[in-house]
Parts: sequence; C-alpha cells; structure tokens
Amino acid sequence: MQTLLLWMFYISTFYAFIPALVSRIFGFRVFRRGKSDQEYALTFDDGPDPVYTPQLLDLLKRFDAKATFFVVGLNAEKHPELLKRMHDEGHLIGIHNYVHKSNWLMRPVTVRRQIAQTESVIRRVTGEGTTFYRPPWGIVNFFDISKNNGRRIVLWSSMFGDWKASIGAKQLAERMLKKLRGGEVMLLHDCGTTLGADAEAPQNMLIALEKLLRVAQERQLRSVRVDTLFCRQSGYHSTVSCLSSTDWMKRTMVFGWLQYERLFHALFRLRPVSKDNTIFYYRRRIYHGPNINMENGRLLEKGDPIIELHFDNKMLFQLGSSAKSLVHLAIQLIRVVKRQLPDLTQRVVHDSGMKGVKAIYAVSMIHRGPEKLGFQVRELPQGLFKHVSTVYLKLLFRIIHPSGSEQLNEKKEVMIPKLIVMPIDTLFDRFQPGDSHRADQAFDPTDQRDVVHTLNSEMIEEGDPMYASIRASQTADTESSS
Repeated sequence: MQTLLLWMFYISTFYAFIPALVSRIFGFRVFRRGKSDQEYALTFDDGPDPVYTPQLLDLLKRFDAKATFFVVGLNAEKHPELLKRMHDEGHLIGIHNYVHKSNWLMRPVTVRRQIAQTESVIRRVTGEGTTFYRPPWGIVNFFDISKNNGRRIVLWSSMFGDWKASIGAKQLAERMLKKLRGGEVMLLHDCGTTLGADAEAPQNMLIALEKLLRVAQERQLRSVRVDTLFCRQSGYHSTVSCLSSTDWMKRTMVFGWLQYERLFHALFRLRPVSKDNTIFYYRRRIYHGPNINMENGRLLEKGDPIIELHFDNKMLFQLGSSAKSLVHLAIQLIRVVKRQLPDLTQRVVHDSGMKGVKAIYAVSMIHRGPEKLGFQVRELPQGLFKHVSTVYLKLLFRIIHPSGSEQLNEKKEVMIPKLIVMPIDTLFDRFQPGDSHRADQAFDPTDQRDVVHTLNSEMIEEGDPMYASIRASQTADTESSS
C-alpha cells in the first residue's frame, strides 16, 4: 500500500504539480503577459451564457473594446448565436475544454478530445478554427506543455475572484483598476454556472468592467484581443513574436523561407523600395512574355525593359499573421503598397539604371484591388512559368496566413496567380514625388469598399460560414479608417 501511494505521488508530481508550477511561475510554454504600453487584454472564461454574455458584448461594443472569449464547448454548442456574435463583432474565440473539468483529472487523450470537440463547434459556427487554449482553472498537465500541437496556451497576469458574488461590484472594480496597465492579461468570467462560482457573480463583473473601460478610455488604454497583444511590438507585428505562436514545423518553414529569400535577393541583386519595412524589392529585367495591351493603347512587347517587383516575404508573414481573413490581408497589403509606390517612383526617377523601362510588373495571388492603384490584371499564359508560379505562391500563402491551407482548399478556383502590370507613365502620373493629391486619390475608403465587394462576390457566397468573418473584417477595417 505504501509503495502504491509513493508511485501515485511520483506520477501526480510529474504529471500535474511540476507542469503547473513551471507554467505559472516561469511562464514555460504559456502566454501570461504582453509587451505594450497602451494595450491590455480582457479575457472571459466559462461562457457563453444566455443572460450575461449578450450584456457583456453590448458593453464591449459601446466602448469599442475587443476581447478574448475562452468558451466551454458544451455552452457554445447550446448558444451558437452568441458564439457567432462574438466572432462577427471582431473578438477572438479560444478553447476552454468541452466541459469545465480539470486537465489533472483527465487522461491526455481525453484532453485532446475535449479540445478537438470544442474547436469543431467553433469552426462549425464561425467557419474558422482557433489556436488559443486556456485549460480550466489554468491547470496544465505534462502533456499540455510538452506537446501542444501548435496551440498557444494562454493564462493571465491578473485575476480578481470575480466568480464570487460576495466581493461586490465596488471592491471588484478597485481590484481591477489597480491592475489596469499596458500588457496586462485580465481574467474574468461571463458565466457563473461552473463549479465554485456564484450564478449571479457576472452581474458584479459587468458593473466593475464598465468602470474599468471608462477609466481606460480616459487614460487612452485600449483593450485588444490576446493574439494582438501577443504579437504587438512597436506598432508592428514582430516576426519573432508571431513565429513563437506557431508550431515548430511552421517556424522551421518560415525560417527556411526567409533564408531562401535573402539568397534570392543577393543572387538577383534585388533592391528594397524603402529603407525601413519595405513591402517589395525591385530589379530591372527584360520582358519575355507575350504582348500585353496596356492602357492608352500602349503595348508591352517581348524584349522591352521592365521593373520586376517581388514582395518581401517577411512583411507578408507579418501581415498574414495578423489578418482575420483573406479580405483583411488584401486590404492591408494594398494600403502598404499604396504608401510605398511614391518611394518606388522616386527611386526610378533618380536611378540611371532604370531609364527606358516601359512598365512595372509582378505576379501575385492577391490581385483584387490593385486596379485602384493603376495596375492592370492579366491572366498568366499557360506554360511552365504559370505552373511554377502557382506552386510557389500557394506554398507561400500556406506559410504566411494562419488559415492559408484552409483558404486554398476551399477556394481553389479563385486562388490562382495572375500578372499585374502598370505602364511606367501611369506610375509617374499617379505617384510622382510632390504630387500628393494624385497619390491620395489612388485609393480612398470608397475604393476599399469596392475591393471588399469584389473579393466577397468572387470568393464567397453569403450563406458560406466564412461570410461572417469577412463582414466582420470589413466593418472593423472601415471603422479603423474613419
């Protein structure tokens, strides 16, 4: 009997206690706090709840705050309309097991089944999966942190005991305000039906949260999703930070891809358009394709000198890691390109090696929207080049976008590379340095809506489960630009 107890002690120590200790104290394999001066993350566990979650969503919407909901799969299955609303309003949805049961009390295979079952519910309702996971009570076991299968385990930097009604709204608000600072990950609950919680406790949380959001607004602090806080660094999404949110295989692929890009740039002497955070590189070369009728009757012929553009894969990965959908990625990409086309124009004007070029030229799978900048979109001619370009760009898209594989599998007929070309005269007319009025006209909010409409109509039907994601991205992006 004594030996059995000793073995039980050893097993529980290595299976449960040590993993919990190293994750809580040292943050091993978990995310607990972000690095930001002006952004913090509100996270809500145990929901959705039919009484309190709608009130919470109304409150967040009123203050234009984004949050992360770690949902219990069983509750989400009972209230899919609340799950859909979370997603449609731009919040992040994470997994909190299918039932609220400690991972210490379940075998590894059972935990994996709980996670998969919950993600299945999320994907069925929203059209998207999730990589973010918070175990009930923040308790991890050995297998949670040793083999997380690409999932990011999220704990917290502050919790307030809001599951107990006896604390009261006033005291709860005081506790929360003491922790209100940039980088904080706050743990709250929008459901009081789990073991140890009081059913009416979320009402106090809502009262305290309203006060916190008001004070945060006065201090110019912004509530963001956990994934935003996780990747944020100096206004840009750090590649290093975002890489750590992916599994080891994807990290290896991205690292290898970026090394290949460096070699490619060196071999073909590509030059950056901008000194900092360039979106593309360029080089002069001779055009070898079929004749292209460009605008105003101009003709691009075989043998004409052109400027060939190559997108920077590091920047694409940064944009793709933060994009909520393909539409969102396309809009971000067009905005960055628009900002840097004047830099390209200036380089062409002052670079004697660029004299005589007839057009700028690129191949891309995200080719809806460049018309607003003056590009023309053309089909690639059938042949080896089109086949190689298709394979290359599809592989790249799988790497740079979190759901790249799913997008490619679902939308094979539209995710094809095309040629985008702009006469050099058009580049000068629209983006000549000093002619800011023309450049500003090249892409405005009306054009953005045109891009979204085109992408929506060509890539997705309104009944498709991804439609809500695109509409949410469109709304969030339009609001941020206004």
